[in-house]
Amino acid sequence: MGPATRTAGGQPGATYWQNAADYQITASLDEKAARVSATVVITYTNNSPDALPFVWLQLDQNLFRADSRGSAVTPVAGGRFGNGGARNGNSARNFPGGDSLQMVSIELHGKKLKANYRVSDTRMQIILPEAMKPHGDKLKISIAYAFNIPEYGSDRLGRLPTKNGEIFEVAQWYPRMAVYDDVEGWNTLPYLTAEFYLEYGNFDYTLNVPANFLVGGSGELVNGAEVLTGTQQRRLAQAATSDKTVIVRGPEEVTQAGSRPSGRNGRLTWHFKCRQARDVAWAASAAFAWDAARMNLPSGRKSLAMSLYPAEAAGDSAWSRSTEYVKKSIEFNSKQWYEYTYPVATNVAGVVGGMEYPGIVFCGARSKKGDLWGVTDHEFGHNWFPMIVGSNERKYPWMDEGFNTFINILSTKNFNNGEYKALADEEGRASLGILYSLLDPNADVPYTVPDVTQARNLGFAAYSKTGYGLYLLRQEILGPERFDYAFRTYIQRWAFKHPTPRDFFRTMNNVAGEDLNWFYHEWFFENWLLDQAVTTVAYVNQDPAKGALITIENRGQAAMPVTAEVKETNGKTTTVRLPVEIWQRGGTWTFRYNSTSPLLQVTLNPDNILPDVNRANNTWRAQKLAE
Repeated sequence: MGPATRTAGGQPGATYWQNAADYQITASLDEKAARVSATVVITYTNNSPDALPFVWLQLDQNLFRADSRGSAVTPVAGGRFGNGGARNGNSARNFPGGDSLQMVSIELHGKKLKANYRVSDTRMQIILPEAMKPHGDKLKISIAYAFNIPEYGSDRLGRLPTKNGEIFEVAQWYPRMAVYDDVEGWNTLPYLTAEFYLEYGNFDYTLNVPANFLVGGSGELVNGAEVLTGTQQRRLAQAATSDKTVIVRGPEEVTQAGSRPSGRNGRLTWHFKCRQARDVAWAASAAFAWDAARMNLPSGRKSLAMSLYPAEAAGDSAWSRSTEYVKKSIEFNSKQWYEYTYPVATNVAGVVGGMEYPGIVFCGARSKKGDLWGVTDHEFGHNWFPMIVGSNERKYPWMDEGFNTFINILSTKNFNNGEYKALADEEGRASLGILYSLLDPNADVPYTVPDVTQARNLGFAAYSKTGYGLYLLRQEILGPERFDYAFRTYIQRWAFKHPTPRDFFRTMNNVAGEDLNWFYHEWFFENWLLDQAVTTVAYVNQDPAKGALITIENRGQAAMPVTAEVKETNGKTTTVRLPVEIWQRGGTWTFRYNSTSPLLQVTLNPDNILPDVNRANNTWRAQKLAE
């Protein structure tokens, strides 16, 4: 047996490989018809050891076809991810959505020819005239296509009317290569609204839009001199050296004709490049105000935080603070975990409540104060999971949503001297919401594939339970120092690669030096309940001065370390910590506490950080105190 592609220790092996996809896209927006017309040239590299007689692509816009699988499984009531193009439930199925393919051709081994392809729902299979060779063979795929932009595209793209024009947020807007990996081969789960699994590559794309539009896109704008006014170029240069937010186009300038170049025939072409990314998205509107500020990264490199929002969303309690939020979120996570990799980070206000893409995110235009911080921090946190660490979101949403929810706890505690600390405390503790979900016998576990997770349980399984679990792992089991080193190592090992859950579990075990399989099992594969109880307190030789024997029980299926707060009548309070191994031989444990006076009270889980389902039995009180 040859060297493994993945090691027992959780890192890429000596023969690890992954394929690559580079994209050149030329697109035009018809703002009146809300339609994108484009041509994409994909250069696909087969780095695998396998010959590939066919390739698979993803046509995500086909979700919005009336006959799509996603439309068929949309509940009558619709829902955040279930609306097929519009906000009004079933009538959304009348939306004329889907990719219209006008030309598909390939170039392989020096031969150019029309592609032999078939489309199955949101997937396209191209059958090649001869197989791609292993270890570096290249295939070029050219596709001309068009699609109508949904009004509300499953909260991932859409259009928002504002007083100064419509905001277009455009994503899943080009045919994308499916992933061929060393675990599953071709990953061809259909797009039923669950998120994505994508190859890395370089993007070079142009967007032709009305001249009075501003555009924000993944990556770096490379032709600013052609699409910005002289004033906007100067202000943007100022922002690149400023830690304070600089207005590039103010809300009061939005309706001023002089705030945009006239263009050619009333249109301009914006040119963006984005390197080492798994996706790109963009937004365009005549209604955008624009501001920006410098971000300072640990290596000394600089990046640019930016926000695009309609004038009516401006204000010190709303989007005028967006760029500050972007800057602080990314600077913290860059220092804490791994340096942000893109030259720009753009927050766009629009119809999408919250959705992430490399270097650009879409957040609700009506968000304010802590809600705006929370959604901005969360969506940009996704630039670590899954943009840098490229896990399979469609199968394992907890590996990006849950991990991201966890890092949001720390970034929120850090922001502006704890301005929104209460939000972090709510996520980082055993909230009643998590307890209620654990008590639901039908609640899905985090490992459940999202397309079969009950809609009401997705937030619990993918987001809160996983995020909260990592918080417990850091605070209660490993401690911050050991956890942070292991978690950083996981990110470093799998940056721009495709880890599986097993790679994460093994990395944490090996780097932290702890067998955590018991925790993974009860937390990610089960919804076991935790119920720690104090049962009795006795004194050695009936003399408190000689010590106390405290008996505790684990009455649930889940096991966790124990934190006990012991109060004595002499005013002394002591915290005792016991490892999870005390439960290895059974559900009862007695430990000796070196008391010097009678005990007043013994409390387990004193900070309520564990999701204990019965807190009433967490405390023992001396009989006289209880009377």
